[in-house]
Amino acid sequence: MSISAPSSRLQAITVAEQAADALRRKIISGELPEGYQLRQDALAAEFGVSRIPVREALVQLEGEGLVRIVPHKGAVVSELSVAEISELFMLRGLLEPLLLKKSAPKLTQADFAELDAILAEYKQELHAQHLSRWGELNTRLHDLLMSRAEQPRTLAIVTSLLQQTDRYTRLQLSLSAESCRRAEEEHGELVRLCKTGDFRGAAALLKRHIEHACSELEQFILSRRRL
Repeated sequence: MSISAPSSRLQAITVAEQAADALRRKIISGELPEGYQLRQDALAAEFGVSRIPVREALVQLEGEGLVRIVPHKGAVVSELSVAEISELFMLRGLLEPLLLKKSAPKLTQADFAELDAILAEYKQELHAQHLSRWGELNTRLHDLLMSRAEQPRTLAIVTSLLQQTDRYTRLQLSLSAESCRRAEEEHGELVRLCKTGDFRGAAALLKRHIEHACSELEQFILSRRRL
């Protein structure tokens, strides 16, 4: 597989993104298994580019949780833990709906304006396939929805859980166009339910939203290991 050589900084970024896309597909498909060492010189030769865009691609994929950069070893394909996914998403499914029911009635017009702005940016980034922004915007949306609960210790725990599941959230959204569409629709519906005062319905949807992401990730990892 060859990627066109760049002639400017903008093109170099594009080449790095193309290399990241190619590697992401290989990792998600299982062609590159967990623990596989990603050698920059071999990848550069395969893609027909210098090591610089390959290095940038690996750093991008590390941010998405698909790659780990290990001191004295280099980059390897990340191990994805079903047990970790189950525990982290279970805790989110328990705590986030509780916080949302307390927070949603106190959300202000300014909060809803910010939520609408996040939804608009989220939609734009999803359609542009900018994976590096998905996790950040997802965390901002969830954090803001729960921000008025006046339970700072629980919110701190949930914020930590969101950070720990960020890599899995990005992976789940990258699995299919359907995953992106569903996430976009459910986030919009969450905000709408809160706006209209259906706080119980919003909490129930949030729980289903988290449980579906967990289930989709578990199925993906288990199916890949059966290949």
